[in-house]
Amino acid sequence: MHFYDKVYAVVERIPPGRVTTYGLIADFLALGSARMVGWALNQSHKSGLDIPAHRVVNRKGELSGRAHFPGEGVMQQRLEAENIEITDHRVKDFNNLLWNPSEHLL
Repeated sequence: MHFYDKVYAVVERIPPGRVTTYGLIADFLALGSARMVGWALNQSHKSGLDIPAHRVVNRKGELSGRAHFPGEGVMQQRLEAENIEITDHRVKDFNNLLWNPSEHLL
């Protein structure tokens, strides 16, 4: 299985209304690089799959991948549609909404 597919499989398991980070996914998959997770998610729109990449943020809860979505504000709009409040491109209440794949996936 290609590492992109492994990343997508984890991202598909993030529950609506929750977020995780590039680094937590990288750690879970033993990829060693949060940047590799970002690369995979940047390509997800080309896969034809409906990957909820909007649920992946940086370690500070910032919407660092927002520029890679089709249209300005799309990442934020998708998160807000899941009742996640965003202030200044950052997830409000980030620590309570954080979903760690290592705690939920075996």
